[in-house]
Amino acid sequence: MHASSWDRWAQLFNESGFDAIAPSWPGDSATVAESNAHPELLAGFGVDEVTEHFAQLIRSLDRKPIVIGHSFGGLIAQKLLAQDLAVAAVAIDPAQFRGVLPLPFAQLKSALPVLGNPANYNRAVALTGEQFASSFASAVPAAEAFELHAKFAIPAPGRPLFQAAAANFNPRTSASVDVNAKRGPLLITGGGRDRVVPAVTTRAAFAQYRKASTTTEYREFADRGHSLAIDHGWREVADVALAFLAKHGLK
Repeated sequence: MHASSWDRWAQLFNESGFDAIAPSWPGDSATVAESNAHPELLAGFGVDEVTEHFAQLIRSLDRKPIVIGHSFGGLIAQKLLAQDLAVAAVAIDPAQFRGVLPLPFAQLKSALPVLGNPANYNRAVALTGEQFASSFASAVPAAEAFELHAKFAIPAPGRPLFQAAAANFNPRTSASVDVNAKRGPLLITGGGRDRVVPAVTTRAAFAQYRKASTTTEYREFADRGHSLAIDHGWREVADVALAFLAKHGLK
């Protein structure tokens, strides 16, 4: 998703007393149209490169931020928090990392447009409207799914998906998180109708933190799919994030 998909979140958080920014992934252009026109600029970035991209941005700030990410952004948010670069994190339906074992058929099917071609490891791949509606936005009406696709969808580097898929076979994988790091509070969310990162996967991610001495919480939205942060129900998820931060004195 283009960074503009976070505009409503940023406005809400600003109105709630935060100083919110929604930075792009490396290679993203200023608009959705430009990003779709130049997928080559988005290719070749892996989990480490994306994490370092945001780490450098954080280091330029005058204080540690709260980081919020969705899908692979949720994995990146966990990594940044574990590296002590953030005071708290919200990982919305985050991509799986090493140690998270469930890999449901629906998740494999959703990843097939990328993983089905090994050459996509070094490419940026865009979902068609039909693929987006059947996987990413499967829990909303088709008309809304196609509207979201047209408004926000851009090509994404294939490399992180390959890294996550092979994480449990590679002890040196970039798709890993130090779950025992000393850190601030973490909220992980799951979607009961998510086909890209099914709830069984997010629950397993949460379970990886069971021995951690730091605060980790889990919230599942039973009737929501992977588009929960950008579709008509985005506010429900944002309000849960705000409540979590207020609960831990971060408002």
